[in-house]
Amino acid sequence: MAFLDHVLQTPSYGWKDDEGNLIKPDAGQIFKEFFAKLNVFGDLKNWLPFFSWLKVLCLAPFFFLFIFQFFSFPLLAIAFVYSMIIMGTHGTIWHHRYCTHGAYKFKNKFWRFFTQNLTINVIPEEIYVISHHVHHAKSDQPGDPYNAEAGFLYCFLADVNHQPIAKDLSEADYDRVKLLMKHTGVTANTYAQYLKWGSYVNPGRAVLSWVLNWAFWYTTFYLLGGHALACTLFGAAGFWAVGVRTFNYEGHAKGEDKQQEGVDYNFKDKSINQLWPGLVAGEWHNNHHLFPKSARSGFKPYQIDMAFYYIKFMSLTGAVSSYTDSKKQFNQQYYLPYLAKKKAVVKFEEKVEVE
Repeated sequence: MAFLDHVLQTPSYGWKDDEGNLIKPDAGQIFKEFFAKLNVFGDLKNWLPFFSWLKVLCLAPFFFLFIFQFFSFPLLAIAFVYSMIIMGTHGTIWHHRYCTHGAYKFKNKFWRFFTQNLTINVIPEEIYVISHHVHHAKSDQPGDPYNAEAGFLYCFLADVNHQPIAKDLSEADYDRVKLLMKHTGVTANTYAQYLKWGSYVNPGRAVLSWVLNWAFWYTTFYLLGGHALACTLFGAAGFWAVGVRTFNYEGHAKGEDKQQEGVDYNFKDKSINQLWPGLVAGEWHNNHHLFPKSARSGFKPYQIDMAFYYIKFMSLTGAVSSYTDSKKQFNQQYYLPYLAKKKAVVKFEEKVEVE
């Protein structure tokens, strides 16, 4: 069995049936799985998905304080920018393009640490990275941890139900997990520790990193604008933390065929280029599935890519030592042939009209 076929923990309802078709669990099955895998009292190996959602719950009070105590339209504008643009773009820069795809390299560990902690810590790298490799290998197929064809809840609760790594990997397979995570700077458990905790990251290190990150950012925001600003931005981070869990469902067209010629160029899966995620976070998702290792996915002139602008700026300052940019390849392989085909069709239609 291929490594990516079993690296993730299989949900109780399975990935596919005996005929190889995608299993689409109902809401009851999904929620049962969700709460079972959050149960740290039943199994300590459930600590990482529990920890991931604990951080979301801890952000909720800040959100309500912003709404009911500190609300103002200027703060609402700040919250919008922080959640939609800053948090979204950072997710693309750090979790997506660096941690998963290695689309660029840092000059040293300081700049890696700097980029990792540019925003409030929310998503554990391990949950995102390993499952995202599987997503690309099995996009919109059984085994894709957030297969949009199985519905909204299947995707929304995937970080608990489908994305954690398996708890019974062999030492050789765990070493492969370590290789996929090594460049992120997240310290790995030993194999013995992995068997105890069921994760790549150690809970002690994860909690310490979380506490230090939140303490730094709350103090910084407080010094800039008091509790009002701090609660606003922490609440905005909570809003983003929930909203980002909807992205892959939307980014794969809710499991439907919505790709448009001239907008989408990868037809091997159901990924689509969406204007809003593209503009605010550099997530031109169909382009990304064409060239997953590219530090840029906004290839066309109107496709603003703030994640790439950050990477490019860091390259100019020397903080990033190298990066991959597939824009030229995209133009040569897809965009220019499309324009030539479109031009040929127009000429043919004009010729037919003349005759």
